[in-house]
Amino acid sequence: MPTPPMSRRMPPRPSVRLAVGLLLVAMSAVASTVVAQPSWSETSALFRTPEAFVGKFGTYRSPLVFRDGTRVQTATDWPRRRAEILAEWHGLMGPWPPLLDAVPIEIVSETRRETFTQRRVRLEVAPGQRIEGWLLVPDTRLARSPAVLVPFYEPETSVGLSDRPQRDFARQLTRAGFVTLSIGTPVGDARTPDRGIVTSQPLSYYAYVAANAWTALAGLPYVDPLRIGVVGHSYGGKWSMFAGALWDRFAAVATSDPGIVFDETRPNVNYWEPWYLGFDAQVRRPGPDLPTAENPRTGPYKVMRERGMDLHELHALIAPRPFFVSGGAEDPLERWVALNHTVAVNDMLGFRNRVGMSSRPTHDPTPESNAQIVAFFVRFLQR
Repeated sequence: MPTPPMSRRMPPRPSVRLAVGLLLVAMSAVASTVVAQPSWSETSALFRTPEAFVGKFGTYRSPLVFRDGTRVQTATDWPRRRAEILAEWHGLMGPWPPLLDAVPIEIVSETRRETFTQRRVRLEVAPGQRIEGWLLVPDTRLARSPAVLVPFYEPETSVGLSDRPQRDFARQLTRAGFVTLSIGTPVGDARTPDRGIVTSQPLSYYAYVAANAWTALAGLPYVDPLRIGVVGHSYGGKWSMFAGALWDRFAAVATSDPGIVFDETRPNVNYWEPWYLGFDAQVRRPGPDLPTAENPRTGPYKVMRERGMDLHELHALIAPRPFFVSGGAEDPLERWVALNHTVAVNDMLGFRNRVGMSSRPTHDPTPESNAQIVAFFVRFLQR
């Protein structure tokens, strides 16, 4: 996979040294290429289904059809169908414990950097689980600024304090005027997360963590709680997509090449693994690889495939909130066949141009793809 655990390489453990990161601050001007912000007239084309995929819905079951076979007829029917989808996914992945009522952000240290204040912070993201991350606050912030949560393996990469280029989503968004909070895998590592009292599947657990991080951002006096988005790349892209689908207070959702549908022809789109949706306390897969008779599906992922479920149902849960897929090697333009179902949900609800997708040949983000992500949030959270 592109970046573990989307590949068969072991994922990087959250051991990025803060001292090394701080040394990289001096190199930040060259660590990430700054690209001129595209206008919405340029970006809006990404929110129209390409001609080759117009009207194509594939074999995906329509999210506008109830489990009993009846169809959603009007916008007033959608909340009931949405609740049905949400209940089925939570039922398979495992329920969340109660969300935290308040999530204070403790400032550990503070430095000036570029055109923003960089704060090392500590916060609780699950009962008894406290993590450290980075809070970036732009100099030009408003009395109530929009904000974006950026999850990844560790928070340093997202703020440009590592040697992994073009993954500094938080820094680039803060340059554009957003408050950003960057977090990493809470406890343990990406392959063996310690979920504490949370018994749901790892991806659902990450969404629960993100929901509590949303509460932390919403509690800041200079953040507008109605304008908080979420974005991530690869592993973080899975995290951001599940967070946006399962927690409807994220006002805009973007994901960078996570594999937005189940695809067992690509080993890097590995939702079947136990660190995502395939955890089964009773059955262990022989190894991390494509499902086969010798290495079968396990856990909720197995049941989802048997029921004909796919991730397009989660995309539909995001509607009518804006949803942008920054597609790369794992998410080619053919994914529009799945996205068309969410376009149909938005159409039924009376919304247009709320689902978008870009395309690049590589899994790694590029300056252009990053500029498109920034333009997406500027469009839907700043204006």
